[in-house]
Amino acid sequence: MTITRRDTLKILGAGLLPLQALHAAEGAEPLKAIAQRKGLRFGNAMGTGKGRFEDPAYRALMARECNIIVAENETKWPQIEPAEGKMNFGPADEMFAWAKSNGMAIRGHTLIWQEPKWLPDWVNSYKFGAQGGKAAEALLKKHINSVCSHFGKDIISYDVVNEAIDRKTGEYHANVLSERLGGTASEIELAFRLAHEAAPHAQLVYNDFMHWNAENAKHRAGVLRLLHELKKRGAPIHALGIQSHIGGWEDSANKPAVVREWRKFLDEVTGMGLDLLITEFDVNDKQFPADLAQRDAGVAALTKEYLDVTLSYPQVKDFLLWGMADHLSWLQGLRDASRKDGLQMRCAPFDEKFQAKPMRQAIADSLRAMPQRA
Repeated sequence: MTITRRDTLKILGAGLLPLQALHAAEGAEPLKAIAQRKGLRFGNAMGTGKGRFEDPAYRALMARECNIIVAENETKWPQIEPAEGKMNFGPADEMFAWAKSNGMAIRGHTLIWQEPKWLPDWVNSYKFGAQGGKAAEALLKKHINSVCSHFGKDIISYDVVNEAIDRKTGEYHANVLSERLGGTASEIELAFRLAHEAAPHAQLVYNDFMHWNAENAKHRAGVLRLLHELKKRGAPIHALGIQSHIGGWEDSANKPAVVREWRKFLDEVTGMGLDLLITEFDVNDKQFPADLAQRDAGVAALTKEYLDVTLSYPQVKDFLLWGMADHLSWLQGLRDASRKDGLQMRCAPFDEKFQAKPMRQAIADSLRAMPQRA
């Protein structure tokens, strides 16, 4: 979809956005405070390297705005155990110690990233032997116990399994563990049971990036099938993590249908007794025009549209960004996400100088408008 100047003027004229960006938000009420009044935690994913955690200004911004943190990569299996038995908890420990000193809750991401390409190389080439099922269960148990015992009660919520559904077909992703444990659903059920044994205090989450657009219907259906299967098996699953990497509308005329199908999806998830989390929010702006004012207006409007719907569910208790500032977003330089004009994404609520943009105002407005949580 192309956002025209006329579209932008309509957005501004409807009063959905301010005509200019906010100041640096130094004097504005922190997003965490706005969210907390409604019973929701607001946070961000922090990573090491490329000026993220190492930048004191970025840490100060996050400390001001957030009361929950998740590591971008530092608690994933390949980073924690790049070689069998060689554990590397240092980067995560440093970040989490800082987060705790600033009163932040901590999420764990992710115990298992289902696709083979996201498992450690040594796991993909592991020699399981003649009793492959027992060996796979032992390997999975050792990994989950190692992570959960190391972090103890510091981590209050785990993405137990991440992205188990093929977005094009809606079918399960297989890997070397599922191939020896009776299939993907059996492997995931086991992972949740092991996580519950190792961290009985923690919220256990299945996390995926199913989008609200029509082209993601098969993906959403596959996620629902998995959740129903886990519930039928009595797996200790507590919530669905909705990554929320959103982008422009393909067709403005389809908005009502998209929203209707998204609500239908969320209704079915919450109807299973599951909570919801927004785990990785950002906005891909590649379909918006180059003009900064139009682009920021379009991103902020889309942010508010999506959040107004999704946060209307009181089952959403945690809302995390996947990067708070444009230049530190994982989207920068990602081939599939890049703009054709080569411009830097404006995908986060703060710019490269940590100045607030209209997107921050949109988030604040949606937080203020959402219903109270229990």
